[in-house]
Amino acid sequence: MSEGVSIPGPDGLLRCPWGLSAEDYVAYHDEEWGKPVHGDDALFERLCLEAFQSGLSWITILRRREGFRKAFADFRIAEVARFTDTDRERLLADEGIIRNRAKIDATIANGQLLAGWATGELEDLIWSHAPNPTSRPAPRTIADVPAITDESVALSKALKKRGVRFVGPTTAYALMQACGLVNDHLHDCAMR
Repeated sequence: MSEGVSIPGPDGLLRCPWGLSAEDYVAYHDEEWGKPVHGDDALFERLCLEAFQSGLSWITILRRREGFRKAFADFRIAEVARFTDTDRERLLADEGIIRNRAKIDATIANGQLLAGWATGELEDLIWSHAPNPTSRPAPRTIADVPAITDESVALSKALKKRGVRFVGPTTAYALMQACGLVNDHLHDCAMR
């Protein structure tokens, strides 16, 4: 079997190889990754988690996701916007999340910024960068999946221009993959 191609899971269905690389990945791969996500709070959660993932493996974030949700008020923008220095210190001591000061500060600052946006504005901005689904063929191997694209560079620039922090082109592309703006399931993956 060639590396980086779809492989059969215990149920016989072909999946992207990363989707079977750890037990925690199966449900995420099958039920969430690449499925369209809408709503400002839901997109804020994904944006924050992708930022926390920067420099780490996604499995680390996925395994702490419930801790993140608890720590950050289920990523409700209006609530995160009200976080204080006391909350910041609480988060820096919370072993259920990644205790990175820059990422925590960015999450709080982004919540405060986004609380001033109109309802649906974050969703509209993110989804306006979704490429035409027919603009590139379905990836045949993991090597065919890019880390950044012209659209992710544009999304990153648009978010940064509006003041959003910790969202480079790679983070923007991971967000696009996770939220269904692009479909990077391999061509023969059952979840495509």
